[in-house]
Amino acid sequence: MPHDFRPRLTVITVVYNNVKDIERTILSVTQQSYRNIEYIIIDGGSTDGTVDIIKRHQQYISKWVSEADEGIYNAMNKGLAMASGDYILFMNSGDEIYDHTTVEKVFATSPDADIYYGETEMFDSNWQSLGRRRHKTPENFTWQSFKYGMTISHQAIYIRRSITEPYDEYYKLSADIDWILKAAQKAKNIVNTHLYVAKYLVGGMSKKRHRQSLMERFEIFTEYYGFVPNLVHHAVIAARLGWYYLKNKRTND
Repeated sequence: MPHDFRPRLTVITVVYNNVKDIERTILSVTQQSYRNIEYIIIDGGSTDGTVDIIKRHQQYISKWVSEADEGIYNAMNKGLAMASGDYILFMNSGDEIYDHTTVEKVFATSPDADIYYGETEMFDSNWQSLGRRRHKTPENFTWQSFKYGMTISHQAIYIRRSITEPYDEYYKLSADIDWILKAAQKAKNIVNTHLYVAKYLVGGMSKKRHRQSLMERFEIFTEYYGFVPNLVHHAVIAARLGWYYLKNKRTND
C-alpha cells in the first residue's frame, strides 16, 4: 500500500585528508532525489585540499566544521550532537549512497521503522567493484545477528535518532559495532529493504590495524553474547572463513 512517509534524514560524513574521494561521497548525498536530508560534514582539520572541495559544495551542506578531533568516533559524536533529523546515516569519505534514488526507495519500503538496512557493494581503491560483501545481510536482523560477524555495514543502516547513543570512544576501531547493537536492542521494528543501499571503499583504518580491530570486536561480542558463546561463535567464523577461501581458491585455479 502506498504511503507518504518522508522523515528527515541526517547524513553525516567524517573525513580527514581525503581529497581523492570526498567529492564522490558529497555528490552521492547531495544528488539524492529525496530532498528531506540534513547533510553534516565533520572534517578533522584537513590540509590537502579536502576543505576546498567542501567549500565548493557548501550551499548543499547543512552544517560543516573543520577542526582537530580525537579520532574517528570523536568526530562521529560531533556529528551526532549536531544532528536534528529523524534518522541517522553515516556515509564516511570514500563511501557512497548506492544511487541517486536510494534514500527515496529505503523510506518507501515501510513507514516508521526504527531501523532500515540493506546490502553493500564493495569497491577497491581504483573504484572497481569487488561485488557484495562476504557477509550477506540477515533476512531478519536483530541484535543477535552479529554473533558470527558484522553482517550489515555501517554505511547500510538507517537508525532512528531517538534510539541512538553517542559512540563509546573507548573503542578506537570497532565502536560502530557496539553503536549498532545498542540501537538494535532498543528497536521494535526493523525493516530489511532488500536493496543495495551503499557502496563501500575497502581498506579503512580497521583493515590497516586489523589485529587491534579484531581484539576490540571480540571484547564487544563477549559483552553482548557472553565469553563462552563468543568462543564458539569465533570457531564457527574461522571454519566458515577457511571454507570461503578454499572454495574461492578452487574457483580461481
